[in-house]
Amino acid sequence: MARGTTATDTALYDIPGPRTRQRHLAYGALATLVIVGLVAWLMYLLFDTGQFTYAKWMPFQYEGIQELLLRGLGNTLKAFAIAAVLSVALGGVLAVGRLSDHAPVRWVATLIVEFFRAMPVLVMIFFIFVALKVQPLPALVAGLTLYNGSVLAEVFRSGVNSVERGQREAAYALGMRKTQVMSYVLVPQAVRAMLPAIISQLVVALKDTSLGFLITYEEFLHAGKLIASNLDYDLPFIPVVLVISPIYIGMCMLLSWFANWMAKFERRSLKTEAVEVAPAETETLLPGAGPPTAPKS
Repeated sequence: MARGTTATDTALYDIPGPRTRQRHLAYGALATLVIVGLVAWLMYLLFDTGQFTYAKWMPFQYEGIQELLLRGLGNTLKAFAIAAVLSVALGGVLAVGRLSDHAPVRWVATLIVEFFRAMPVLVMIFFIFVALKVQPLPALVAGLTLYNGSVLAEVFRSGVNSVERGQREAAYALGMRKTQVMSYVLVPQAVRAMLPAIISQLVVALKDTSLGFLITYEEFLHAGKLIASNLDYDLPFIPVVLVISPIYIGMCMLLSWFANWMAKFERRSLKTEAVEVAPAETETLLPGAGPPTAPKS
């Protein structure tokens, strides 16, 4: 072993020396001081502008305000749940169309996916709400479904195509039909690769439900807007943001945690666990076979 190296050194990374560790500690301390300074400056601005006064936080102790926020949160979750289910279903249908062997079906599915992926979500929601005169909840859900379903269609198609080509060829060699190949071979293997992207897109759908307040849908952000714009409570805009933002962040983190849990569960599943095979024994004979003997002359 060469001088100055250890058994844990690798070709890609060497253990830092004393001077490098001191430099890293200095960088970490400097970054910590900068972050603490920014937080202290932000808190000073909030206190200096009176954002923590009793008058601005008083509304949240009233039962009517609490019910308004809870009702808005419930409407947000309802819109998200409906849009999530429909988006996954639409994405699956469009992905099957894009993977079809029939060119007309493939062209139509591609046109739909590319059109709604390029269209801004807010424009679709406004068009459905204003031009088609649809109620706020269906308009919001339809806009979210069309956009997120189109994005998920590409996620599904990419996940299926990412499976090794030999898996598909082996399944066809066994006499499977295309539907069986997709259902039993390609999709189960592609789910692991697709799951993080699916959850990420569902997080986008959850955050985009806040666009509902622009079409008067009484969701969580709409309820906060009503409170923040109330002159009787001294326009508590910052307190409303400090209350609503952590709840949105918490819901998104909960979705991410669920994705990680699903990935771990998939790895522990009996269908995907490796099966231990007993080592072959040299003295094992085939049924009905005796020990080898020399040929008779």
